[in-house]
Amino acid sequence: MSVLGNIIWLIFGGLIAGLGYIIGGFLLCLTIIGIPFGLKAMRLGAATLTPFGKAVIPDERGDGCLPLVLNVIWILLFGWEIALAHLVSAALLTITIIGIPFAKQHIKLIPVAFAPFSYRLG
Repeated sequence: MSVLGNIIWLIFGGLIAGLGYIIGGFLLCLTIIGIPFGLKAMRLGAATLTPFGKAVIPDERGDGCLPLVLNVIWILLFGWEIALAHLVSAALLTITIIGIPFAKQHIKLIPVAFAPFSYRLG
């Protein structure tokens, strides 16, 4: 089921979203300061490409002071917009019964998109 869900996900927007994260991550990596954010954006893009069959896992290195500071910067600059986009997409997908499994995947991506230094998909 997860393979079929991932294929349908990629056809109907997952590929564009994942590539957007990856391209944005590459652009962030052009600056020295943006490298940690770019790497997390690329990891988020890879997770967005195939979200079915994965679970949100708290990152074992996400409890320190540095991940907290990086999460705050991420939330202020990018995180809240990305999380809001996933929330709106989930709300639109729940209009139809067929879209509910895909809405669940958007809901699952919200914590990772909001605080990527504390969570990951695995």
